[in-house]
Amino acid sequence: MEFKKIYIEITNCCNLACSFCPTTKRAPKLLSVDEFRHILNSIKDYTKYIYLHIKGEPLSHPNLQEFIKMANDLDFFVNITTNGTLIKKHASFFNEISPPRQINFSLHSFDGKLDTIDSTEYLNDIFNFVNKSLINEKTYISLRLWNFNASESTHIKNLGNNKILEKIKENFNLDYDLAPLIIPGKGLKLKNHLYINSDSEFNWPSLSNNFVGEKGVCHGLKDHIGILSNGDVVPCCLDGEGIIKLGNIFSETLDNILTKPRTIAIRDSFSKKIAVEELCQKCDFKTRF
Repeated sequence: MEFKKIYIEITNCCNLACSFCPTTKRAPKLLSVDEFRHILNSIKDYTKYIYLHIKGEPLSHPNLQEFIKMANDLDFFVNITTNGTLIKKHASFFNEISPPRQINFSLHSFDGKLDTIDSTEYLNDIFNFVNKSLINEKTYISLRLWNFNASESTHIKNLGNNKILEKIKENFNLDYDLAPLIIPGKGLKLKNHLYINSDSEFNWPSLSNNFVGEKGVCHGLKDHIGILSNGDVVPCCLDGEGIIKLGNIFSETLDNILTKPRTIAIRDSFSKKIAVEELCQKCDFKTRF
């Protein structure tokens, strides 16, 4: 079996506390260098694309640069999703030494509160990095706004989003307005290697959520799996609490994990557009496909 990508959570710790991303209840954990090497060797026959994110902020990991070098040496394509607050620390490394394949900046991390963003030079640090990265054209950049919704705060958030879009327009010298072109769920190319990706806000699946339904489609176990920082393998990148633990990469082979009856049942059921796990039945993300 080969996956389009495998998510590796190198840390479940984050330097922010965003409303859209509940803090994990799991014990704080950083992958060690040996643990990361073990994971890479365990998955090398299953994918060439790794995404360093499930929960936590990957740029906060003290060994991040060593991890990226290690992954590149093994011919993996490295993708990173980050809130962007620590990009200045790694900018030279990413641009001059070891460029990742893609970096996704979650600009919605501040929930559209531009005053907070301005006070921390948040956008300026990201823009400075992106401008230098675009010269090399080695890293795809996605500027994400995944906070569109139908709640009572929509108008306030959209005002914040529009201000961010204006700053993007100004920084990248665009001669058109971005707001009318933003369609949640679709990407917008701004320049070579530079995109805006917007989407509606989603709820992280939880056993405490209301029942959504048994019908639906998930790409978990079809094109990706996730590996949490403690080594637990989960079928989907949204199982941030490890509710559907299929096995542990540190104590068993990935082949063994993927051929267990529970794993096969989940995968086969989703091929029929049926969710058999309680967590999946309470996840509304599967209704998007």
